Amino acid sequence: MRYVIPEELKSVCGRPVAVVTGASSGIGAATARALARCGFRVVLGARRMDRLRAIAEEIGGVGLPLDVTDASSVAEFAARVPEAQVLVNNAGGALGLDPVERARDEDWRIMYETNVMGLMRVTRALLPALERSGYGHIVNVVSIAGFEVYPGGAGYTAAKHAARAVTQTLRLELLGRPLRVTEIDPGMVETEFSIVRFRGDVTLAAKVYEGMQPLTAEDVADCIVWAVTRPFHVNVDQIVVRPRQQATATLVARTGRPAPSSDY
Repeated sequence: MRYVIPEELKSVCGRPVAVVTGASSGIGAATARALARCGFRVVLGARRMDRLRAIAEEIGGVGLPLDVTDASSVAEFAARVPEAQVLVNNAGGALGLDPVERARDEDWRIMYETNVMGLMRVTRALLPALERSGYGHIVNVVSIAGFEVYPGGAGYTAAKHAARAVTQTLRLELLGRPLRVTEIDPGMVETEFSIVRFRGDVTLAAKVYEGMQPLTAEDVADCIVWAVTRPFHVNVDQIVVRPRQQATATLVARTGRPAPSSDY
């Protein structure tokens, strides 16, 4: 579906600026493309600059290096983005499926740094520009892991529960100011997510989506663009989006099986 920038925003900003983190692949790249199609000027941030430059060139955007786990990188990135109306905090991810008794400190640290601290750093850095625009909108890509748990997922679900708490707190703290806050909670999306979680094991990653049709990155991007193109008096607090065949984080109906499985 084709969405358009509201006239009230275009009349003030012309082509408003949308910033997308984690934009070198997956949901971030799909969101950058979708926002550009709507008429936004898109600033893309990520660590993998080769991929980022290619996407930025494709959509007529600007690709800037960004490591959300590094405070100095975030500060340098924000200094090059003096104007912004939309921020999509998409950078994040999972590492491993180890139970708590075999948890790896470094995996948990990285997950917390990317999913929580990174979200906080980028939001804090760009909040003045967003508010100054008079039409600011913060979209945090969280997960159903922000309100569900599953065996082996404690590190990731803890981080996403925290990210959800930050998002909901922001909504309270920014009330009355010209800023909107939206939380996007996807279920199973076939991107590089599982490949990263399983440390590059593409065979194991593919099994996650075996016998079912997961969401695509474009499905999630569509939700994000719909939320940011509503009239400014409308705040879409939360969108939970899952594949039709997924009921919970672990309950998935797969073809060729007599009953829903819980092996994710």
